[in-house]
Amino acid sequence: MINDIIFKGKRGIDWKDVEKYLKQYVGEFYIMADSSDIIYIGTDLPDEFTGSIYTRSLRGAAAKAKANAAKALPELVEIATDKHFKENMTDKHAYNAQNG
Repeated sequence: MINDIIFKGKRGIDWKDVEKYLKQYVGEFYIMADSSDIIYIGTDLPDEFTGSIYTRSLRGAAAKAKANAAKALPELVEIATDKHFKENMTDKHAYNAQNG
């Protein structure tokens, strides 16, 4: 549960602030409790998290929920289950992630 709401307000989310917040996790490694896999947070995560087409379409409570999920990123990675790999299908994803 996320106790401290850091991105709030009546209007939209400032995704640049969320991106800045996420940069503190870049370069960190986290271990999935379910599989003991090591997850590396790369430099592209903040931009991918905040700049996707899906994110730009979010409004209201859904946008605030996604923005505030950034605060719990380490915990979300650690409790993640059912990992799977999906081929990159768009041109912008011409390469796979570093370290995995």
